[in-house]
Amino acid sequence: MPAATNNADLLAVFDKDLQKLHATLAKIDEDNANLAAPDDEVSIKGIIAHRIHWIGMFHTWYEDGVAGRTVYVPAKGYKWNQLKAYNASLYAAGDRMKWDEARRAFDKAAAKLRAFIADRDDDELYGQGVYEWTGKWTLGRFAEASGPSHFRSAGTYIRKALKAAG
Repeated sequence: MPAATNNADLLAVFDKDLQKLHATLAKIDEDNANLAAPDDEVSIKGIIAHRIHWIGMFHTWYEDGVAGRTVYVPAKGYKWNQLKAYNASLYAAGDRMKWDEARRAFDKAAAKLRAFIADRDDDELYGQGVYEWTGKWTLGRFAEASGPSHFRSAGTYIRKALKAAG
């Protein structure tokens, strides 16, 4: 799927992928929120906690960049090839959450990201070099990676875990 290139397309893909993920999440209760895919140990709650965290990271990057602070992408002390270790604590934190708490936090994070996107114009979202911290990517591409792309991968993982459980 090609990346969005303007605000309207980003909002459309955001809404479509979030709606599809919500349909999948509607099938989950506290018991099966602890399920994992057969080839992985990460629970469904862990997957959702991960998505909550990375949406928050997007906002932190943006806020730090706007404030003139150092922006640590992906995270302070980590490189992109070290995310497995970084993400392990996120998954574990998800396992300690109640499912309804995870769902509320996820919905709140998704709503905040959607509002952020809706408040930005095409130039801010897709202009090259608008924000130094985004490097070769645009702000819109970071928003898409933090939202719709993560929604799709979460849905795929959750459906796999549910299918494996029967």
